[in-house]
Amino acid sequence: MEAAFRVKLTVQNIQGGTVRDIDVRDDVFDAPRNEALVHQVTVGQLANQRQGTADTKTRGRVSGGGRKPFAQKGTGSARAGSIRSPIWRGGGVIFGPHPRSYRQRTPKRMRRLALVSVLSDKVRDGELIVIDNFKLDQPRTAEMAQVLGALDVTSSVLLVVDGAGADFLAASRNIQKLKTLPASLLNALDLMNHRTVIMTVEAVRKAEETWGGARHSRRDRTDAVA
Repeated sequence: MEAAFRVKLTVQNIQGGTVRDIDVRDDVFDAPRNEALVHQVTVGQLANQRQGTADTKTRGRVSGGGRKPFAQKGTGSARAGSIRSPIWRGGGVIFGPHPRSYRQRTPKRMRRLALVSVLSDKVRDGELIVIDNFKLDQPRTAEMAQVLGALDVTSSVLLVVDGAGADFLAASRNIQKLKTLPASLLNALDLMNHRTVIMTVEAVRKAEETWGGARHSRRDRTDAVA
């Protein structure tokens, strides 16, 4: 069953003025909060970003002779069998890191529920700004900064501007703590890492198309066919 359009979002222009209100899906912009799920999904996303290429040499891989460094007795020092011993300077490393995969598999349903949960929190906290379009007279960084000032954005911002051209991306490239993404690549981690989210109306509709609607499990589909 499709969700009702019971949520209204205010649409602004790039000068900060109110244009109109639009109805949006409540299963995308008014989803219940699920902190445990958001935590699990973001931890998995961070783990998948790790390269896992750190490597250390064991005593069998470090350079050095295999002979006994000095006599067993008569030196007054503790006995030693190899200069490659981990207790020697330049010796091998005990229990050091080796190449491995940190990848965690996160089901698509979990990623979607975490995304709409964080996106709905942005709406409830007043940290989501919807604009009618993002057409700049001149694609310059200074003009982009003026737009952000008119929208009263002073912290980190995530721009979700579907349909923007290369000129727009070039104008926003040099602004610190600003990231641009298409609506199809939205994720819970980027939403959590940015205080304010700015979306065009086109991006809102794309997010509804991508992340809205009922998501049935494999068991539900099997029962429906039976």
